[in-house]
Amino acid sequence: MKIRLLPIFPLILILLLGPAACREAVAEPAEGTFPKIDPDNYNVAFLVMDGTYNTELTAPFDIFQHTKYREGIRPMNTFLLANTRNPITTFEGIRLLPDFDYTKDELPRIDILVIPSAEHHLDSDLKDTVMLNFVRQVDKEAQYITSHCDGAFVLAAAGLLDDKVSTTFPSDIDTYREKFPQLDVRDSVLFVHDGKYITSAGGARSFDAALYLCERLYGPEIARSLAGGLVIDWNLKKVPHLILQ
Repeated sequence: MKIRLLPIFPLILILLLGPAACREAVAEPAEGTFPKIDPDNYNVAFLVMDGTYNTELTAPFDIFQHTKYREGIRPMNTFLLANTRNPITTFEGIRLLPDFDYTKDELPRIDILVIPSAEHHLDSDLKDTVMLNFVRQVDKEAQYITSHCDGAFVLAAAGLLDDKVSTTFPSDIDTYREKFPQLDVRDSVLFVHDGKYITSAGGARSFDAALYLCERLYGPEIARSLAGGLVIDWNLKKVPHLILQ
């Protein structure tokens, strides 16, 4: 039986430097290092934080990121924003590395802002004035702002839905109405499009709102192609929704 010996130098290095050196290798990105952003594409920013729910993030991210593999359209750059560039942890335990810190980094323009639901969107996150002011600032120039599940609470707290129709996670509809009695809230649809705002019931139906936006931007053929790549039988007519524009 042959015994393979590991090179001695790396072993000595690990013993000398210890576990801390290994952790340094996965620390936050070096100052000033950012993902490549194609200036000709739509810029789609996902606002994430500790407690973000996986599905409301990954469903629209998957749909939008796959636009890069379709010909003849203006595809999307997809990137994560947080109030840090250190790793954050989703509600289900996945660790994510944000691409930009919206509190201090110079950001690319944001054409589409996506707000996935997070664990504290019904309470402490709604008191985060830095985040809410950032959302208000993005709203001034973004073409679309979309929320999934309780992400609508953030838009409502920022005052962006006061004259709009919206929806949220089905079991949180009553709480949504109680917190924001001035809103026109619908509870029998999976997403609502009013003005630049698309609010979604969330969960696995976050795919519906994302595919709808792609159908609006690129047409039904591209939307069906994106859906097919994820084995989704997409037909807008079969999805309970409300379009007010």
